Amino acid sequence: MPELPEVETSRRGIEPYLKGHTILHAIVRNPRLRWPVSAEILALSDQPVLSVQRRAKYLLVELQTGWIIIHLGMSGSLRVLPEETEAGKHDHVDLVMDTGHVLRYTDPRRFGAWLWSSDLTASNVLAHLGPEPLSEDFTADYLCEKSRTKKSPIKPWLMDNKLVVGVGNIYASESLFVAGISPERPAHSLKRDEAELLVRTIKAVLLRSIEQGGTTLKDFLQSDGKPGYFAQELQVYGRAGEPCRACGMPIESKKQAQRTTFFCPRCQR
Repeated sequence: MPELPEVETSRRGIEPYLKGHTILHAIVRNPRLRWPVSAEILALSDQPVLSVQRRAKYLLVELQTGWIIIHLGMSGSLRVLPEETEAGKHDHVDLVMDTGHVLRYTDPRRFGAWLWSSDLTASNVLAHLGPEPLSEDFTADYLCEKSRTKKSPIKPWLMDNKLVVGVGNIYASESLFVAGISPERPAHSLKRDEAELLVRTIKAVLLRSIEQGGTTLKDFLQSDGKPGYFAQELQVYGRAGEPCRACGMPIESKKQAQRTTFFCPRCQR
């Protein structure tokens, strides 16, 4: 599943082709995604794009009359193509622009979403989300306060979008390794100096991945069709049995909350 850096990379990739331009209309070849494509999107006509934003893993296209909310799901991707480019089997939605391009949404598994909202504060999918990890609201004090009563292991706790958005499986594993914190420790055991280090590390790992263009996943392509490159620098994720780059111990893996966690048993005590 594309994580926050991949979604931010997509946002940066499509923004120059949408912002300040006009959506002439939408072409919806298959409205049956995770939820049906909103009727307001099917009816779009001559709508200027005011901005392209991101909240958690949702892309938000601001129009004069409301917002298009896009989620890439498990296998979705966005590309900007010449309007005459023939659509493939899994190309479900096009936004036809006044520039001669289309924003094309491809999703083999159809678990993504194209929704509409006239008021983001009333959107069900955006309600109850925690702070953005790269924002000033995500601090050591905040993390300490939220952790005091939590007995669950720290790694799945970090992945709770009610705590902080966008710290998915890859980046939770990577950040805990860099911070030297075991993913199995209960969240309430986090000390103040550890929380400060962890917050700094999460921000640094996410920013580095965004700079590199997102992590290479088999289902993810940037808007220009090029994969991301951060996977080449992963320290623990996907490396079970391989030597730790820091100490040489084999990387271990285990299931936590139905997700595979990767860690070094020596570096992360």
